[in-house]
Amino acid sequence: MVAEEFSSGNSLIHDLDPRIKVIVATLFSIIVAVADRTEVLLLALFFSACCVLVSRLPLIKVVRRLLLVNGFILLLWTLLPFTYPGKTLFSLGPLNATAEGIRYALSITIKSNAIILGCIALLATTPIFTLAHALRHLFVPDKLVQLLFFSYRYIHVIYFEYVRLVNAMKIRCFHPRSDLHTYRAYAHLVGMMVLKSYDRSERVYDAMLCRGFRGKFWVLDHFNLKRRDLIAFIIMLLSITGLGFLQWGKEIFS
Repeated sequence: MVAEEFSSGNSLIHDLDPRIKVIVATLFSIIVAVADRTEVLLLALFFSACCVLVSRLPLIKVVRRLLLVNGFILLLWTLLPFTYPGKTLFSLGPLNATAEGIRYALSITIKSNAIILGCIALLATTPIFTLAHALRHLFVPDKLVQLLFFSYRYIHVIYFEYVRLVNAMKIRCFHPRSDLHTYRAYAHLVGMMVLKSYDRSERVYDAMLCRGFRGKFWVLDHFNLKRRDLIAFIIMLLSITGLGFLQWGKEIFS
């Protein structure tokens, strides 16, 4: 099973109603993604950091997640400052770094880290099946919920099948090299993975039909919205509304 490193814990964020966490994470991600004022993005990053601290997550694991994300962002810093048009700030040989390019790369960096931290604090603290349950309660289309459910449920099965096939290749003295035989072996491996995945999906679907599945998962348990959930939701919603007001307030009232 795919590890859920942050789903277990005892904090206000962990105990929060999953439906509220999904709504807040969605609204927050949208606001941060379309915002462009630096002070708004810094406040959004501060909001995400506060959520992580309140959820009492192990900071070492959180930093590791951020390093993976910022590894891709580092590539942007090697391209955007030198390709984005604007006023030249400094030069490295034939390359000219623009102030606008640096500002744009900085904006993307803050946005990405704010959204990732917010999703870690709000969504990663919820078990994936509980998250799918919450999406069902929020009237997300059944097919999308089922796609999320089965993707998570069987991705580890496919991985174990991949490991089994690779071990079988190693037992037969397969050593990867840069030659046609290696490319052909990996092509056969991919083909076998596709066939076995398709065969597994057919067997799972037939088993579901035998158990009366008709395209819909019935929700038997329901979440209990508590007073503290409403208070936390109001506080988070006001914070997100404040970010939106700082971003577009002048345009609205001008």
